[in-house]
Amino acid sequence: MIAFAAGGAYLGAAVTARHRAQATADLAAVGAAGAVVSGPAAACAEADRIAVRMRAVLGDCRIVGLDVVLDVSVPVRLGRWGIGPARATARAGPVDAVG
Repeated sequence: MIAFAAGGAYLGAAVTARHRAQATADLAAVGAAGAVVSGPAAACAEADRIAVRMRAVLGDCRIVGLDVVLDVSVPVRLGRWGIGPARATARAGPVDAVG
């Protein structure tokens, strides 16, 4: 019974961290996309600033055309123990206009 409860707690912590990682990646990518006109360094600095404020770590940040593509990791915490990071990737840039 204890093992079942511990497994459920671990699963809950992992799912929560994964959602936090994806939300952080999405927000950081959108923020960086707004700063891409100032150059790649400014865009990635903005992504890092957002990731730090959301208690995440920015892994990779690159500019592909006018899109920002980045990776973020968030630690999975279960009480005092860190289990490992949850990772997410996001891409943001201008919308293609038709017509």
